Amino acid sequence: MATDSIRVAVVGLGFVGLPLALTYAMKGASVIGIDVLPSVVEEINRGHSHHLEAYQGKTLPEILREQLAAGRFYATTSYAEAAKSVDHYIITVGLPVKNGDPDLGPLKSCAHSLGSVLKRGDTVMLRSTVVPGTTEEVVLPILEEVSGLQAGKDFYLTYCSERIAEGRAFEEFMTMPLVLGGINRESAEKGKELLSVISEAEVTISDIRVVETAKVIENIQRDVNIAMVQEFARFAEAYQIDTFELIKVANTHKRVQLLTPGPGVGGYCLPNALYYLLPKARELGVSVSLLQHARQINDSVPKVLVSMLERSLREVNKSLEGSRIAVLGLAMKDFSNDDRVSPVHDLISLLQSAGAEVCSYDPAVPSRYEHKRDSLEETVGGADALVLTAVQQAFVDIDWRSVAREMAADPILFDTKNRIPRELDGEFRVLRV
Repeated sequence: MATDSIRVAVVGLGFVGLPLALTYAMKGASVIGIDVLPSVVEEINRGHSHHLEAYQGKTLPEILREQLAAGRFYATTSYAEAAKSVDHYIITVGLPVKNGDPDLGPLKSCAHSLGSVLKRGDTVMLRSTVVPGTTEEVVLPILEEVSGLQAGKDFYLTYCSERIAEGRAFEEFMTMPLVLGGINRESAEKGKELLSVISEAEVTISDIRVVETAKVIENIQRDVNIAMVQEFARFAEAYQIDTFELIKVANTHKRVQLLTPGPGVGGYCLPNALYYLLPKARELGVSVSLLQHARQINDSVPKVLVSMLERSLREVNKSLEGSRIAVLGLAMKDFSNDDRVSPVHDLISLLQSAGAEVCSYDPAVPSRYEHKRDSLEETVGGADALVLTAVQQAFVDIDWRSVAREMAADPILFDTKNRIPRELDGEFRVLRV
């Protein structure tokens, strides 16, 4: 397939969709991005983005402006406009989870809109994490009903797992091994051709149900592993040994690869993964109690951290009520500007509910909150305690001794990221997790 002949629309221009669209554009394809939010489309077409992705020394905004100028990419809210010039659609619309239930509404709306413009010969690829069965049981019927076309005959329908890590999107779109399912052999072949435009990696073709389920359990296994190390951390704290040293020593075994604990599990992928599996598990009458317990452990971490901080404050004759707490890092993981489903939000809510005054700082996260400040100095000045919850580039070279001296008397430094030098342990009260 000649790259310059590829005409593709990427539906959903978020943390996955925008870098995916630009990857295709960089490879020479003609790309249209579709998003339902006019403000997002307008910002992108001006060459602006808060994404922290980069590739070969160029930031995502720089790549975006290059592809806009070259005429290989632009964004729109109109499916009809895109349909005039594309014949491949890649859907990256996610399934938000509300009160433990996946919301299929945005994906169904996307399928309705796409079905209304679908043409014979078009290829549709779903690249979102979904409830197993979604491609064939939800998306396919809507596309067929609205378009009047038959999947597998008049148009091609595939599902491909999305496996990128935020911060490495461009590289991993090209190098991460892929798995793909098509509703028939012809669809799978079309999907593989579309992937080959940007990917140099091996593509494994399997049943769509297998591929959808595999994607979900890839995320759940990380959630379970993190829950396990959180329990190891609680043991280490009670035993008064260094959690990170414990994990480092255990990982010298060639068949042991423990993850590290932190302030909880955040982001759009891992915390939601169990809730994508549960509807199908309930339908099948299958118990997944271990997975549910792991999720409960990870959800409880912010409460555990608040309890640890409260005990430490009491040791210096302070309490959470009335204390000023500085929180550094709102992102769901280090070096990210994504604060969706970040456990830090839960931590802050718990601190505020206990009567603490919270001041937060994260220069990479664009979201605005009442507790968010514009500088490190404004955040930590006079604080009774500081909680490091996510690392950003601006925090890498912090002089922690100087920071502590800007805080109130008997300051507490709570390090959930293993970043504060241990040489400060004898000079200040430092908590670690």
